[in-house]
Amino acid sequence: MPPAAAIELRPVEESFALKDRIYGELRAAILEVDVYGDRGEHRLDERHLSQQLGVSRTPVREALQRLEHEGLVVSLPRRGTFVARKTKQEIIETITAWAALESMAARLATLHGSDAEIRRLREMFGEFAEGQVQARIDEYSETNVRFHQAILRMGKSQVLDRLADNLLLHMRSIRKHTIGERDRAERSIIDHMHIIEALEARDTERAERLVRQHSLDLAAHVEAHVDWLD
Repeated sequence: MPPAAAIELRPVEESFALKDRIYGELRAAILEVDVYGDRGEHRLDERHLSQQLGVSRTPVREALQRLEHEGLVVSLPRRGTFVARKTKQEIIETITAWAALESMAARLATLHGSDAEIRRLREMFGEFAEGQVQARIDEYSETNVRFHQAILRMGKSQVLDRLADNLLLHMRSIRKHTIGERDRAERSIIDHMHIIEALEARDTERAERLVRQHSLDLAAHVEAHVDWLD
């Protein structure tokens, strides 16, 4: 299996919050890794990481242990530590968990989201005129992720945000690599418009149901068509 490109890190200056800063730098870098985009293994070498950050290996090791506890990295005996890549079944379970969290956030958004926040959701897709989604699929993919993140924030629940944040690494990558398959992009934007209409109407039950089904449709697509995860 070919090696993947190394993650990029900036030096971290000594400070009282050194451990948290190292963890934050590593986590941010890992979240940028396209773990399903290439099939190489993303190995995290303690010595190399400590040199990049300009710190000793001990706080780097502690940060990696913290990230492993969150499921973002995996430590393999006699092989080292790698950015975690989930199996197909794990991805489906991750999407299902995301569906539960985001649908509850949508329910809360109808109660606590401002008119301005909901209006910005509609503005996100105003630039994608008819026939432009496939032509600008990478740009649309990023907008798609920001849309779902915005719904989480609109729920005004720090607990939901924190739980969903731990799923985002794999959700972002899987959404990116499946959005252009079949007619998912076109169906996606239609789903988004219906979700926005439900939020605008403050229709709690409909918003919750539409958001949940939207994610479950992704899980069904992965189950039926994403064979490269096996």
